[in-house]
Amino acid sequence: MNSLRVMVVDDTSLYRMLVTNALRDVEGVEVVGSASDGKAALGKIEQLKPDLITLDVEMPVMDGLTTLKHLRQQYPKIAVVMVSSLTQRGAETTLHALDLGAFDFVGKPDGNDVNANREALKSALKRVVQAFATRRSLQSLMGARPAAPVRVPRKVAALEKIEAVAIGISTGGPNALGEMVPMLPGDLGVPVLIVQHMPPRFTAALAATLDLKSSLKVVEGADGQKVEAGTVYIAPGGLHMRVKKRGTHTILETTQDPPEHHCRPAVDYLFRSVADVYGKSALGVIMTGMGSDGTKGLAVMKQKGSHVLAQDEESCVVFGMPMEAIKAGVTDEQLPLGQIAARIASIVKGAGG
Repeated sequence: MNSLRVMVVDDTSLYRMLVTNALRDVEGVEVVGSASDGKAALGKIEQLKPDLITLDVEMPVMDGLTTLKHLRQQYPKIAVVMVSSLTQRGAETTLHALDLGAFDFVGKPDGNDVNANREALKSALKRVVQAFATRRSLQSLMGARPAAPVRVPRKVAALEKIEAVAIGISTGGPNALGEMVPMLPGDLGVPVLIVQHMPPRFTAALAATLDLKSSLKVVEGADGQKVEAGTVYIAPGGLHMRVKKRGTHTILETTQDPPEHHCRPAVDYLFRSVADVYGKSALGVIMTGMGSDGTKGLAVMKQKGSHVLAQDEESCVVFGMPMEAIKAGVTDEQLPLGQIAARIASIVKGAGG
């Protein structure tokens, strides 16, 4: 695989320098140029021929969203990573960008420690660029081999009555959830608990976006909130989320416990609590994402008798999280994204066997 050619687009010289320097430390990446706004960037593409563009959300002359729309129309094979301020407006705009086809996003650190900001940006960019490189390699391999046959979910033994669905997801998650959650029926009859790796404010915007599209109610989880059937709870960015019994009710708790897998919220953190509270009456789902978050939590769920679905390789943006769970032997079925909601519904409604 040739080096990944990246162009940096940002209206501030400081961030162009920070992003460029961070990318130069990522193995296999060549920064081929930069631009100070979207219009200038579009004018350089034929010359620089980038594989990926880091695109600032807020710029003069031509902003990030407008630039992204032009890129999707004129250069659909170029991947785009949005670089967003960690604000409510930035979150809403970034989610719109993901819906328009951006590969992923990174947030501009807003702390006072310049060195810490630099390292945070470097870490985030490295994660996203490596995820894209992995995806590109997979697409190349898939293009060189025959299409995989459509998998029909295997018959499984009669399952316990499901009382909750727990989902872990990361890179590629907002778009995957945007497709899957609206396909869940309004009469599902159980709560759905989701950890999507995202920073603060972004999870609230994601919940609001999904709520508008879905028959189920979708909210950002809050500490002390009662867990109710027919509601989807998304863990708040920057906090872990778990479930806990309080008398006859189940409630959410959010905590600032240490990150796991460098993530807060972490999937494992939620899954362990789901295993404790719901046991074999929980349905686990592991979806697109980089890394292995979720595998250890699913192992605990499996020990308690839970059934587990995994998104298949072909439909994942990044197959890391499902792949690690499958390799560990803690999943029962692999399904394409378009079939996950229907399978969840059939298992919850007692037709899972």
